[in-house]
Formats: sequence, structure tokens, C-alpha cells
Amino acid sequence: MQQNKLLQQIDFIKEIDKIKYIQRKTKLFHSNRNENDAEHSWHLAMMTLVLAEHSNEPIDVLKVLKMVLVHDIVEIDAGDTFIYDTQKDHTNTEEERKAANRIFGLLPKEQANEFIDIWEEFETGETAEAKFARTMDRLEPLLQNVSNEGGTWKEYGVHYDKVFEKKKSMEEGSAVIWNYTKNLLEESVRKGFLKR
Repeated sequence: MQQNKLLQQIDFIKEIDKIKYIQRKTKLFHSNRNENDAEHSWHLAMMTLVLAEHSNEPIDVLKVLKMVLVHDIVEIDAGDTFIYDTQKDHTNTEEERKAANRIFGLLPKEQANEFIDIWEEFETGETAEAKFARTMDRLEPLLQNVSNEGGTWKEYGVHYDKVFEKKKSMEEGSAVIWNYTKNLLEESVRKGFLKR
């Protein structure tokens, strides 16, 4: 029984290696190389450890870490949808739910259920942990774009209003980080990284 459980867990570990091949639109800081989903997830985990004190509410940091590490695993099957995509809705949840069931379903049932629940909680975005995790997920690519003098904003002709609209939910997780972000957006406009 224990051996079977271990084999299921190893199968899952092998499967999620594929996340390293999912390319995102955003580029690494001060770089022209696209980030992959594994790098993104790792960075969000580190950001969570460093910035957790700025959450609006007390949070279970371990739970947030689980969220930021598992939330994009579904993109192995569903692919990454650019947040500013004008053709496809960024919330392709049904496709992602199917992916979550398949990929997390490789794990023993109890672990599979836990990971699916964590993923669903992140997607729903209603708990303090999910709100903070989603704030981290919105902040990282914004910092990348600023470091790259507009990055994907310039590359895809994304304007200030669209960025503001997509990022304003950050305030639900951290008013402090949202205030910092608003100032960064204004500075980006002044420097010509982002157009109004």
C-alpha cells in the first residue's frame, strides 16, 4: 500500500516537470528571456515569504505558499493565457478544472483532494490567503514589466487603464502593496513605459 502511494506521488512529480516548459509572456527582470511557469511559481513563493506582513488580514503563510506553487500547474494542459489577451478570457476555468482533476488526480486521493481544494480556493479568491496569493500573482509580472521599461505592455500595446483594471484587485490582499503599485504605475506613465 505504502509503495503504491509513493509510486503515485513520484508519477505526479514527474508530470509537473512539464511546468518548466510553459512559457509566459512576461520576461525575466532586466531581460529579454521569457519566464516559465516554474520560475514564476518559485518567485511568488519567495515573494510570499518576504511580503506576508503586508497582508490586509492575518494569513496562514503555508497555505498561501501551497496556492502560489500549485495554481499554475493546470497550465500544463490548459496553457498560459496572457492576462491582457483580447481574444481569450483569462479565466478559462472549465478547461483548467479539467486539467486540475487530471494532474492532481495522479496523486493519492487524499492529497489530490487537498491540492484541488487549494487550487479552487485560489481561483475563487475569497479567503484572506487567496486574496494575498492573487496579489502576489498580479505584482510579479508588473514588477517585471517596469524593470523592462514597459516590457509586454509596450510589446502588446497595453494601456494604463487596462493594467489598472486588471491589477486593482490587489487591494483586496494588501492595501499597502496596492498603494505601492499605483505609485509605480504613475511613475511608469511618467517614464513612458505605459501609455494613458
